[in-house]
Amino acid sequence: MANGNFWDIEIWSLILIFGVIGASVLFASILKSKVAFLKRSLIPSSVLAGIILLVISTIVFYATGGANNGGKYLFELEFFSTGQYSGMTVLEIITYHCLGFGFVAMAFRQNGQKVTGKRAQEVLDSGVTTVSTYLLQAILGIIATILFALLGSTIWKGAGILLPFGFGQGTGQALNYGSMYGSGEQAWGFISIDEGRSFGLTVAALGFLAACIGGVIYLNVCRKKGLITIQDGEETEKYTFEQIVGVNEIPMSGSVDKMSIQLSFVIGTYGVSYALMLGLSYLLPGMRATIFGFNFLLGTLLAVLLKAIIGGMNKKRLFKRRFINNFLMNRIGGFFFDFMIVAGIAAIRIDAIRNYWGVLLALGLIGMLATFFYVNFICKKLFPDYRHQQFLAWYGMLTGTASTGIILLREIDSDFLSPAADNLVYQNLPAIVLGLPIMLLASYIYNGGPNAVYITLGIATALFVLLQVVLFRRSIFKKKKTEQPAEQ
Repeated sequence: MANGNFWDIEIWSLILIFGVIGASVLFASILKSKVAFLKRSLIPSSVLAGIILLVISTIVFYATGGANNGGKYLFELEFFSTGQYSGMTVLEIITYHCLGFGFVAMAFRQNGQKVTGKRAQEVLDSGVTTVSTYLLQAILGIIATILFALLGSTIWKGAGILLPFGFGQGTGQALNYGSMYGSGEQAWGFISIDEGRSFGLTVAALGFLAACIGGVIYLNVCRKKGLITIQDGEETEKYTFEQIVGVNEIPMSGSVDKMSIQLSFVIGTYGVSYALMLGLSYLLPGMRATIFGFNFLLGTLLAVLLKAIIGGMNKKRLFKRRFINNFLMNRIGGFFFDFMIVAGIAAIRIDAIRNYWGVLLALGLIGMLATFFYVNFICKKLFPDYRHQQFLAWYGMLTGTASTGIILLREIDSDFLSPAADNLVYQNLPAIVLGLPIMLLASYIYNGGPNAVYITLGIATALFVLLQVVLFRRSIFKKKKTEQPAEQ
């Protein structure tokens, strides 16, 4: 150690932060298994762990003096300082990178199935529904913050666009865009980067609560009506040996451990994405914040490309064994997403958003109700054969994460016999393609000038209407065809 000793706190601070996150996850899991109320609530252990750390951190903040007397949050204490960054900043860094790592791991998974015929239509409708819900959340969120601003709030009129990123895409994206809107590069936006980040992270936390509240309400109402059967007790996950080990794959513990290979793919690909983002930022210096906000997307695209190259080599018999294992990639993705959620919620600074609690609660309520009723309507009209399964999967995903959707779905479909779980996977490609305009709008609303908020609202509304035509194309055009007069 050239500049320090192994016993220096800076050497251990990062490990201590990860240790506290890990301990909070374990404690939350124990509470979930022992406390009946928490068990019934369906709240993910990672969300509960983040809320526990947030409560402790806030207590520490006010116990050490609060906003007016130099108070420090839990992770701003000396034990968690890395020297250059405070522990709270490290939590934000963990959230940012875990988003990228998680998406890369998910992108490496092999589906191994061809989607044709009716299922292809359902997959397309799934992707369109996902993007439509993002747009609906954005439209209502922007309208809400415009109204609050007109009524005298100091909130930035465009802040409502964080609703789809906090609800629809989760903690990592809410942090990315909240950081951009608080960067101070424009005369509008949030007052500070801490305010922007905490606002976005709070929206994401409210999204997880909305997933649990709305999901439990839906389950109880449907059960009372006799529409669904909720399985009592914890279901044991069923994995076959073939699913874990894989077909014609490298051994679990050869000269290099199989998990090491999977992690090497994920970490290596994500590292290459940095080089790509760096190159793009030199070509487009004015888009640097936006480019690095798309870390998860560029990492995903590189993973898909590498997966296709490896798949082509396997077909040409250049490799005797397959390298990528779905079971392990799922576990890696789950690990990163869990740590992302815990770190993201724990990084919220209560004092930075104390003036916006009315706006935040309104956004949370609007997001929950709009997502609930819109997704329920879509499932009733387009997915009648497995309406309730699809609703729970989508509602959980579009207010929390895909994992939240799976948690809700397992309550009535533990073996995933319906296509609902598959739709969550297959919809990613059409959703990414159709969702690009939303990401461009999210950048434009901040960088496009003082009137960009209203222009963004208009474009988002037009896109939403267009996607409704795509969703209901069969009903719309069939009806028009039947209304045409018969030829004489």
